[in-house]
Amino acid sequence: MRKNQIVAAVTAITLGAALASSPAAFADEAFRTLDEIKESGTINIGVFSDKSPFGYVDENGDYQGYDVYLAERLGEDLGVDINYVSTEAANRIEYLQTGKVDIILANFTVTEERAEEVDFALPYMNVALGVVSPEDAVIESLDDIGEDDQVIVISGTTAETYLVKNNPEIKLQKYDAYAEAKTAFENGNGVAWANDNTEVIAFSIENEGYVVGIPSLGSADTIAPAVTKGNETLLNWINDEIVALGEENFFHADYEATLLDTYGADYEDTLVIEGGVAAGAETEAE
Repeated sequence: MRKNQIVAAVTAITLGAALASSPAAFADEAFRTLDEIKESGTINIGVFSDKSPFGYVDENGDYQGYDVYLAERLGEDLGVDINYVSTEAANRIEYLQTGKVDIILANFTVTEERAEEVDFALPYMNVALGVVSPEDAVIESLDDIGEDDQVIVISGTTAETYLVKNNPEIKLQKYDAYAEAKTAFENGNGVAWANDNTEVIAFSIENEGYVVGIPSLGSADTIAPAVTKGNETLLNWINDEIVALGEENFFHADYEATLLDTYGADYEDTLVIEGGVAAGAETEAE
């Protein structure tokens, strides 16, 4: 074999191996269908483990929170056990694409960019971005942030994406986990913390000395379950389930069981979406 033929052959093998290892190449093998999940008797659900009151581990080592309350019902109605997989914001898409989880229920905001990589089911919660800051130096506008100031964000969140795209001049201090960002903010490492408004509102209520100076930043969005791209059987089942749960006001019951102590009754109808239909939105999943 001539030298150029050898090079071509090696290149072809290398390219083939690279394609074979990519998530797109094995998209049809990276997920389990609804029937396969039922047959196995267990469903793998990605949730946060440090993000009270949405997904966290309590003193007994059990998962709790708004997302977990939904996960428990999905497992019950599907007739399978649940294997909870602790996830962070930055690896939610990766965990789906590699088949590590079947569903992500981790405060996952629906965006066009994410919808290109995963399939979102119908939404179950409204959300926007918010900014919390110390009460003695409240940030009421992004213009209040100085050129040397830093804003804390969690990697892989819509807050990071929004600020990078719309306010690249703002310096960001990025953390992988919610707990790390919270600790850094409490230690004074940043003039403000940008995150989902539900999270910063909860933080300000639970921690004295902080104020949500910007309760809504950017557009209003929704939170929804996500499955691996192309997993239509599981996606369709979840959509049907969300519609059925809406008929019994399940998500209001979820709010009252897991979020009421944090947000109070005034936020309930604003945050909760029943039956997958957000105000002014289409009834079909993205």
